[in-house]
Amino acid sequence: MSMREINLPARILMGPGPSNVHPRVMQALSSPTVGHMDPTFIELMDSTVELLREVFQTKNFLTLPVSGTGSAAMEAALGNILEPGDTVIIGLNGFFGDRMSQMASRWDVEVVLVEAEWGHIIEPEAIGKELRRHKKVKLVAMVHAETSTGVLQPLEEIGKLAHEHGALYLVDTVASLAGCHIPVDEWGIDICYSGSQKCLSCPPGIAPITLNDAAIQALDNRKSKVHSWYLDLSLIKYYWGTGRTYHHTAPINMIYALREALRVVLEEGLENCFARHHRNGCALRAGLEAMRLKFLAPESYRADMITAVMVPDGVDGEGVRQVLLNDFNIEISGGLGPLKGKIWRVGLMGQSSKASNVLGFLTALEQILTKEGFEVPQSAGVNAANKILATS
Repeated sequence: MSMREINLPARILMGPGPSNVHPRVMQALSSPTVGHMDPTFIELMDSTVELLREVFQTKNFLTLPVSGTGSAAMEAALGNILEPGDTVIIGLNGFFGDRMSQMASRWDVEVVLVEAEWGHIIEPEAIGKELRRHKKVKLVAMVHAETSTGVLQPLEEIGKLAHEHGALYLVDTVASLAGCHIPVDEWGIDICYSGSQKCLSCPPGIAPITLNDAAIQALDNRKSKVHSWYLDLSLIKYYWGTGRTYHHTAPINMIYALREALRVVLEEGLENCFARHHRNGCALRAGLEAMRLKFLAPESYRADMITAVMVPDGVDGEGVRQVLLNDFNIEISGGLGPLKGKIWRVGLMGQSSKASNVLGFLTALEQILTKEGFEVPQSAGVNAANKILATS
């Protein structure tokens, strides 16, 4: 076993997550550990919940961070609502819609998939069609920002359709919370969850979730126990709410970090945070387009926080990623599933959403592509991005 001290490079993280972490968050993470029932920690729990409500734009009482990654929050969101015999409609147009369907299929429920080609949105009418065909749908579940494709899914109309047919509405905002406008209450989202490591710029390992009264009622009226004891919100809510009944040892220092990450977001201001993500996303796309690169997602539905750009014919996509990492210290990701080897996924999330990162990435990519033999108009990407940055 190696006993060497950890000495890791300080990467520029421009993949689909994690994003770079604010120094204040790292400092909070290194604060002294106290007991999970310590009165000072209980106070921090309360303030963390209040900050989460502000970022989710909700008044929901049951709002808390799940002790686990975004996938744990996904399982908590689905597993606390669904029970044997229920029907769930899931929009599947990427890797994480597929993950939802895999989870739900383990619980003896009817999973109805509404599929679209990866890189395209789920049309509301397709959801409406299945709601009319299945008379007792318990839940409609959608991914907002699909990091495997760079698609930002419109949400409001699908939520209205779900409620018109008596179904609850669940939305995955792992990649979009704090990166764009998601008013949970206004849009009628009954269950919403996220992750810490994307636009919140906290290390991975803790996952915000919020449930409204309708979702809590469904949880309280279950005929069977929640499949997972660890993720059973009917138990966890008594630790985070009144009574402080012990459930599990919370990831204390991660909650410190999440609280500070939320403070950083709210000090900037939600609208300013959304505008920054949009400005930098537009600049990145303008630069890539000027370099004659193409996108996977249609223009109307491209997410600001994650861009899926097609690898040009004749270019070694994985080789480009390695040069970016080794020579420029920039991390981006390749494609997942059927898009493996076909796209690059470039993230501008949270603290990684900076003009300097946009310009640095475009400069590096131009150099690498030129060496690869792909003709790029000199400085076209940086010039196009700068025009956006200078006028917005």
